[in-house]
Amino acid sequence: MSTNNPPSPGAGDGAAKPGYLPSIEELTRLANEMFSTPPGTEQVSGIPFDTGTGIPTGSSSGAPYKVPHSAAASPHPKSMAPSGAPFGVPYGTPSSAAAASDPKSVMPSAAPPGSYYTVPYSAAAQALRIPVLGAELPYADTFTGLSLPIPRELRAPAGKSPFYFLDEAMPFGGGARTGQIPAIASAHPAFDANAVRRDFPILKELVNGRPLIWLDNAATTQKPQSVIDRLSYFYQHENSNIHRAAHELAARATDAYEESREKVRRFLNAPSADEIIFVRGTTEAINLVAQSWGRQNVNEGDEVVITWLEHHANIVPWQTLCNEKGAKLRVAPVDDDGQILLDEYQKLLGSRTKLVSFSQVSNALGTVTPARQMIEMAHRVGARVLVDGAQSVSHMRVDMQQLDCDWFAFSGHKVFGPTGIGALFGKSDLLNTSPPWQGGGNMIQNVTFEKTTYHGTPARFEAGTGNIADAVGLGAAIDYVERIGIDNINRYEHDLMAYATRGLNTVPGLRLIGTAPDKAGVLSFALKGFATEEVGDALNREGIAVRAGHHCAQPILRHFGHESTVRPSLALYNTYADVDTLIAALHRLQGGRYNF
Repeated sequence: MSTNNPPSPGAGDGAAKPGYLPSIEELTRLANEMFSTPPGTEQVSGIPFDTGTGIPTGSSSGAPYKVPHSAAASPHPKSMAPSGAPFGVPYGTPSSAAAASDPKSVMPSAAPPGSYYTVPYSAAAQALRIPVLGAELPYADTFTGLSLPIPRELRAPAGKSPFYFLDEAMPFGGGARTGQIPAIASAHPAFDANAVRRDFPILKELVNGRPLIWLDNAATTQKPQSVIDRLSYFYQHENSNIHRAAHELAARATDAYEESREKVRRFLNAPSADEIIFVRGTTEAINLVAQSWGRQNVNEGDEVVITWLEHHANIVPWQTLCNEKGAKLRVAPVDDDGQILLDEYQKLLGSRTKLVSFSQVSNALGTVTPARQMIEMAHRVGARVLVDGAQSVSHMRVDMQQLDCDWFAFSGHKVFGPTGIGALFGKSDLLNTSPPWQGGGNMIQNVTFEKTTYHGTPARFEAGTGNIADAVGLGAAIDYVERIGIDNINRYEHDLMAYATRGLNTVPGLRLIGTAPDKAGVLSFALKGFATEEVGDALNREGIAVRAGHHCAQPILRHFGHESTVRPSLALYNTYADVDTLIAALHRLQGGRYNF
């Protein structure tokens, strides 16, 4: 099938041999080739444009070009990029020597939608003669400083960043600023939350006249510009139903959809893309397993084990199945910090246990469960295991081959992707022996009035027209997370969580709910003398968005003596300043400086 996707930051074709690193001579040759001006053209910041049409011309290197367009760029493309424009200079903006001093400021933060920028190579890159063309996407990768199309000859070996030669030789940061090449370089530059924020346009919103502070990430995360742009590009250039037609748009849409499936596989380190099923989200994934595998395999007298930490979506489907089948739902308890009591969990496991289902991170408390250990314990008694990863995938590395769970579910909107899309990983033998839970087009091999035969996984579980565009958007969100580095995110958020915990403990009358030493993302609390809705309203006046309620996890909150809590929850774009603003507002509230 043909592919006509826009070149995505972080996407390489893997054509080079494993371990391939371009020589300085090769980089020099390619740089000279790309920055030479063919006859009849004029040079615009390293890109040859035809003087009559304004269209870029003559790239024997195979690098893709795109003519940017904006009001500032009209009527002639030469106005888009002043010759010799330094880093950080948008089209139509005069050069600035100051902007050239920071290689990380490749792209301005306030990029108007649809505009494009030119990026000449920096002094640091010029030392290696590394060619950097004008950007074909609106925003650069803030952390590598590059988000640009590059020659196919320079694209990454399979499994490596497309700028692997920069990662390994001269990352932006310390060495690049001095022009020196460090002996050892990290695959991802240092994390910069303020730079991340510039990738999320909604964080420029004002709420009640104040800058938005989004601390409702456990409910949904905001979307980077790259995801928004990818969705727009799909509807402008690729929109079609998939798998069935012979025309070009069907080929583009199918390729984009299946490429996203492969991105999910890689993100989860699943053995095969055939083990990835697109669903609406974690809730639908759990219901799929309950209604398909569960109905086939859970019988009267069997037992299903969950924990006190579960979201309603990981309680109700199993409760319904047990009631229907005459099975028993058993619940593993937690201690006063919100940690699973493993000895008690072990006592629940036995020959009657058919299934164990638990969350990797609690959405109400933030507790990180000992998932690998719990899976091993369940497998020893022959039980199958489903892991709810809705709250884990944006905070920590998840690995299906290391966890060895039988199913794993997550939602795209919790990991900076669109709503209404998610994925279920399932081991192929389980998926292919489980009956479809919905019938329709796309999932059948043959239909007669007497009998229907079904495709294997994943098609057997994707009846009808799926959420194609948002599946593609999920792939773009995964690209974004992988460019930054999930380990970078995890380290930063761990430190931010510790800082926020210390700060919240200074507020008189505030009680944190869930104090496990291993937590991710969530800081639930109750404030003495105030209803949770009052706290949420006061914070909203400050532009701070938090969740105030039971978080679809009533059993665990009641276990701690509460019907509801206030739940700030963190993500990669939150800052220490956000936390300071939250804590200051709570001190003012507790001090009586709000009127309700």
